[in-house]
Amino acid sequence: MEKPEVLYARMFGNFRLSYGGHPLTGEKLRDTHFTGLMQILLHYASDGVSRDYLEDVLLGDRDVENRHQALQTIVYKAKRKLKKMGLPEVNYIFLEKGVYYWTRQIPVCEDAAEFDRLYEDAAQCGDEDRRLGILLEACYKYKGEFLSTYTAVLWAGAEARRYRRQFCECVESAAFIIRKKEDWNRLEELGRYAVETVPFANWESLVMEAFMEQGRYEEAGRLYADTVDHYLREQGVYPSARLLAMMEKLGERMKHSYAVLDQIQKRLSEAPGEKTGGYQCSYPVFRGIYQTVVRLMERGGQSIYLMLCTLVDGKGNPVKEGRRQEELSSRLQEAIRTSVRHGDIVNQYGNGQFLILLINITREDCRIIESRIDQKFIVGRQRGGVEYHVNSVICEA
Repeated sequence: MEKPEVLYARMFGNFRLSYGGHPLTGEKLRDTHFTGLMQILLHYASDGVSRDYLEDVLLGDRDVENRHQALQTIVYKAKRKLKKMGLPEVNYIFLEKGVYYWTRQIPVCEDAAEFDRLYEDAAQCGDEDRRLGILLEACYKYKGEFLSTYTAVLWAGAEARRYRRQFCECVESAAFIIRKKEDWNRLEELGRYAVETVPFANWESLVMEAFMEQGRYEEAGRLYADTVDHYLREQGVYPSARLLAMMEKLGERMKHSYAVLDQIQKRLSEAPGEKTGGYQCSYPVFRGIYQTVVRLMERGGQSIYLMLCTLVDGKGNPVKEGRRQEELSSRLQEAIRTSVRHGDIVNQYGNGQFLILLINITREDCRIIESRIDQKFIVGRQRGGVEYHVNSVICEA
């Protein structure tokens, strides 16, 4: 419960102030100078902020004749706004020996300062159970990036990076203790919170680990597939080697109930409707097939080629992002699927890039496939197209 005489400042996620159980909102918080002044003063409430540094933050490189006077005006207007917002009438901001301070008459409770305290307490705590509790409290105190909409401001951006790094340290340390306790439900809960709070940081690996330790292999597989798709669609990248290693570990540990060969073979087979065009698969599956094919080449003399298809614009530069890129990727994927043969393997390697493993084929046939893809992909006066790179797959024995 919030104490009525305390000013609460939320810095993680969206900036928010509240006092007396009510949020301080409205037009006043949209004033850039007022908001910037409050953020830095409240964050450094105990140490204060030097006048020169405050001028640099609030005035920047603007050509101001008297910077001290300009800052005094900003502070004066801020005091008037704070009074109108319902705070007790005191001298909210004062200058002492060249340093600006927030008044001691209105205590401040800042979530970032609470996180700092918990982070230090965890580092100094020797009892493992108590340390885990402190680490988890710190993790859940972190509600998102520090001043997420103000990271272009230098001081805020630097603090955002520091807090993100410390949050990740807390998650790793907490996960280490939880593993020792084999509390997999708690590990899943922590992983899901980390995924939501710091996206695209591969925290899905914690959830996958929890699934695997509980024997929930199908859920782990679905999570991996969904994660790969999400990372590709939103960021154009694959998850980290850590997540890939987790997937390989999953493959080693999966167990099925006893079955006869006919049942196993039926489960392995594709459904009839899935047999059109080239075989599309995730990167781990593509990698496994590639390695298997290289091994099989030791026995036979098959000619195999690896083709990389990359979306390029009218100037030949890779198309890397944007709605247009998503549309072109979808069209290219369909053009490839319907242009290659039934036994060829296709993988979307990244945003605007596709890998194709062409089996038992010649270099001239590769050019025919390139032309076939172009015919299906390029329409009208479309700018740009597909750049192809082809390598022969050589037996590594």
